[in-house]
Amino acid sequence: MPEAVDTGHEWESPLYRMALAQVARALPHTSVTQGVAARIAMPERSVIVSVPVRMDDGQTTVFPGYRVQHSSALGPTEGGIRCDPRALSPGELERLTRRFTAELRPFIGPQQDIPAPDMATGEQTMAWMMDTYSMMVGHAVPEIVTGKPVSIGGSVFRTESTGVGVAAVIERAYERLGRRLADQRCVVKGFGKVGGICATDLVERGATVVAVSDVSGGITAEGGLDLPALRAWIAEHGTLDGCPHGRAVSDAELLELDCDVLVLAALEHQLTGENAPRIKASIVAEGANGPTTLEGDRVCAARGIVVLPDVLANAGGVTVSYFEWVQDLGRFFWDCEEIRQRLAAKLNDAFDRVYSVAAQKEITLRDAALVDAIGHVGAALAAGGLYP
Repeated sequence: MPEAVDTGHEWESPLYRMALAQVARALPHTSVTQGVAARIAMPERSVIVSVPVRMDDGQTTVFPGYRVQHSSALGPTEGGIRCDPRALSPGELERLTRRFTAELRPFIGPQQDIPAPDMATGEQTMAWMMDTYSMMVGHAVPEIVTGKPVSIGGSVFRTESTGVGVAAVIERAYERLGRRLADQRCVVKGFGKVGGICATDLVERGATVVAVSDVSGGITAEGGLDLPALRAWIAEHGTLDGCPHGRAVSDAELLELDCDVLVLAALEHQLTGENAPRIKASIVAEGANGPTTLEGDRVCAARGIVVLPDVLANAGGVTVSYFEWVQDLGRFFWDCEEIRQRLAAKLNDAFDRVYSVAAQKEITLRDAALVDAIGHVGAALAAGGLYP
């Protein structure tokens, strides 16, 4: 297993190195061979494309585009598309998306790799990608992307699925701990399409949300926030900045507020070795990818703080993306209640497996989640062997 150091590969990033270190920590608790471990550590394919775009001023700008496909051992790969729309007009963003899709045409497909929305992308981006791919192959292919509008084959409940999934995993954790979510005070860092929906769902499950934040900072109220009032303020003013429905706090203060549950639904590397000693939550739920650093993990484990890892806690979105792909392939669609039930069943089963592994091996839930995942992927790789 390679160490978590800079390998010089094009997919190299701090997030990748952290993931590699997490896998290395879990590997001793698995039975996979050295060869399987080495294959799991490296992506199968990393694609870099040049994306020329005609800008609104008539000039041409060439953007770099990336697509990394980690493992197809269990079937087609699937993953999010990220972009920064703030520097582009709507027309430039559409032209960028369509040309990027065209450049990726040899490397994506319904049985190969399925793009999905992620940070700063959504239904419109996926609609452009689907339309571009469909025009290139000569017929509509709704199963080429997930997270698209329902009118062109998207799934109901896809938008809510990640945030609702985070809340569902938190509730399942409390059930296994023999406690009630309804008695808990929650802080949610990130009030966007994951954190905002998670906050609402936590309240619907009986919990109290005492603080949230967005890019402008945080807001807290001891007795609980009026979430609809916050949304109305954001709709009018763009951010939480200046919102009168609570006391303003900084991002750093928000993480250290008195609470039972801390939901990290913003960017990576939010909970670190520096601030983890001061958090007061007994459960940390990762609604974002990689929000807790390796040192932050160690501090939380030492303090007895339960971390619900990203690979488990925010799996609701990718799970419903899978449901959408399945529905598109069969041209047969489920209603919202059926999808909610299927999602709850999947997440509860996943949490129970991970919880059992953690208890049996006396390891953290993150290590247990990776042990379980490595076992599934490793078994597929071992069964298939190494070609040629």
